[in-house]
Amino acid sequence: MLKFILKRILMLIPVLIGVMFVVFLLAYITPGCPARVILGEAASLEAIAQLREEMGLDEPFLVQYYNFIINAVRGDFGNSYRTQRPVFQEVLDRFPNTMQLAAMGIVLAVVIGIPLGIISAVKQYTPFDFGATFIGLVGVSIPNFWLGLILIMFFTVTLQWLPPTGFREPLQWIMPTIAIGTNSCAIIMRMTRSSMLECIRQDYIRTARAKGQKESVVIFRHALRNALIPVTTVAGLQFGFLLGGAVLTETIFAIPGLGSFLVSSILNRDFAIVRGGVLLIAITFTVVNLAVDILYAFIDPRIRSQYR
Repeated sequence: MLKFILKRILMLIPVLIGVMFVVFLLAYITPGCPARVILGEAASLEAIAQLREEMGLDEPFLVQYYNFIINAVRGDFGNSYRTQRPVFQEVLDRFPNTMQLAAMGIVLAVVIGIPLGIISAVKQYTPFDFGATFIGLVGVSIPNFWLGLILIMFFTVTLQWLPPTGFREPLQWIMPTIAIGTNSCAIIMRMTRSSMLECIRQDYIRTARAKGQKESVVIFRHALRNALIPVTTVAGLQFGFLLGGAVLTETIFAIPGLGSFLVSSILNRDFAIVRGGVLLIAITFTVVNLAVDILYAFIDPRIRSQYR
């Protein structure tokens, strides 16, 4: 088991290096001069050139990338071009809200999607199955920003039950969580249904039933455990998508999160913030994928046996 975990951790290193290269390259080729952003449009060319030299922006691409890697390993992502505060502190001030929003969204998706998928597979071709399939199709098709606006119009404007903005109180969490988690809920439900249908038709399920096992034991102990591998994969991927896709939800509900902050930083050419924020999201995504890989070993004993 330890060998399995170490192998997965080592595989994260080239992934993170590749992500850092792509993020730095995109910031490098994006039009706009950070020195001009800092000094303003009225700054002279001499002042801009001097600041570019002080910031190392006049050096070749590979030299800048090497310095970025070395500083990132040390935990130093530089200072924001606008506020002059450390990038690490600026990002960490907003990342917990984005992380909480994505976590609540994926919890909602798993808690609702997996039971619906199980029941839909067990009761195939029944009205419940058709209804759940239709709801899943609608959930996949609805954009989260449109659903967020509808929720605000209904629960805030019409019923006046929930506050439209903010993220400090539990009541302010309800609508953003529904808006961001509905799509993932539908995807997980459909994947659970498909995986369960494949498992319950296998020979070992018929054998378990022939031996007199209770139907609940057959479904939850034999079928569901084998069906959870692809479902766990999809849930892990969806969590990463929620981290990156929280931009629209945070903007609609005025949540002070990392997603909306990155958008404003891109518009203001604050590439230091963009590099630090995207890198933090990428690291979180890879850690989640690592946790999913480790979870495989607990779900499927065959994976554990390969590394004994």
